Order: sequence, then C-alpha cells, then structure tokens
Amino acid sequence: MKIFRRIILILLVIVIVVGSTCYVNGKKLYDIKLSEISLDKKVESIRASDTFISLGDLPEYYKNAVVAVEDHRYYNHGAIDVIALGRAIVSNVKQKDFKEGGSTITQQTAKNMYFITEDDVVSRKVAEAILSFELEHKYSKDEILELYINTIYFGDGYYGIKEACEGYLKKSPKDMTIYDATMLAGIPNAPSIYAPTVNFNLTQSRQKKVVSSMLEYKYINQDQANELFEEINNATYSK
Repeated sequence: MKIFRRIILILLVIVIVVGSTCYVNGKKLYDIKLSEISLDKKVESIRASDTFISLGDLPEYYKNAVVAVEDHRYYNHGAIDVIALGRAIVSNVKQKDFKEGGSTITQQTAKNMYFITEDDVVSRKVAEAILSFELEHKYSKDEILELYINTIYFGDGYYGIKEACEGYLKKSPKDMTIYDATMLAGIPNAPSIYAPTVNFNLTQSRQKKVVSSMLEYKYINQDQANELFEEINNATYSK
C-alpha cells in the first residue's frame, strides 16, 4: 500500500512539473506574440482589411454550415469545449494517433491570428488557450466567428471567405447558395485535401459531411439535405 501511494505521489509530482513547464512556455509564447501587436490592434487590422466581410453580410446558412461542421456546441460552451476535448483524447488514445482535435472555433481563431507558424505544438496549444479566454472575455461569439471566417485558410492562397468565394466561385460572399456554402464550409478542415482544385471527389465527400452535420443539428431538414446530396452528386468543378 505504501509503495502504491508513493507511485501515485511521484506521478502527481511529474504531472505538476510537466504541466507547469508547459504553461510557462505557452505563456511566454503568448507574451511574445501579444507584445508585437495587441489583441485590440490585431482585431482592428483584420477588420480594416479590404477582404473583410461582416457576419451580417453573409447568408445565414453559411454561418450555420461552419458551426455545424466545426464546432456545433460553439454558442453553448466557453473558450474551450471540455466535452469535445475529452472525446478527442479518448479517440486519439484508441487510434494511437492524433487524428482528432478538440479545438473550438475560438481556439482556431486564436491560432489563425497569432500562432499559425509555430512548430512547438504544446506551447502553441497553451498560448491558444490563454488567448481564447481573452477573446471570449472581450468579444461576443458572433464577433469571434466573424474573425474566424475572415482569417481561416481555404487553400490556393485564399485567406478568408471573401477571397475563397471570389477565387473558387467567382462570386461575392453574399451571393453564395446553400450548395456553395456547404462546399466552402468543408474546405478549411484540410485545404490541401479538400480544395476543389486539388481533388473534387474529396471536396464532395467533405461537403456531404457538412450537409450531414447541418441535418444532425437541425439547421436543415431531410428534404433539404436530400436536395443538396443530389446536387453534390451531379456537380462538376472547373477552375
């Protein structure tokens, strides 16, 4: 019994030491990035961009498609979704791989704004988490989602929904159809795979996942989903 307690104590000390080290390194990265440009100024610069699109100028179904496939509990959790994170950890342990993430839209926004080029995954994740809490403290959910869709990468050199719409669809974001919206909502998960200029079959596969998510979380009904599935199956894409 004493040996067992000693092992537990040693493991607890290791966890505390490792956790503290990770936090210190992540906080250091956060401090460095925010010293270069404050969060308020970073947000201001994004909003001042010629490619910035406000959430109100986008079709509602595009916003719904993004939330459904990326973070369906987005409006119901804080900066970090503990449930999704726990599910991802269990899944990764079972698969013995890191295929599934648990990042919220807020965490992804933090990454897009400051940490996109960082190689130290652990420090980056900690820094993202710290910034995510700050984002949720200073900005509304809609404002964060707006920042997300204006900074996310869509492949082919397109950053933000305006560039993606004009580049892939040759139209303005406000003119997106629900078909367009479901296609574009699926690309940021892996632009090098799902961009229509890379492999349109994979684009369609991911788009069906978006439609299924919208159906599951009741953004669309079964008839609408069936119409979209049919449109996806019959679609072609030319650059």
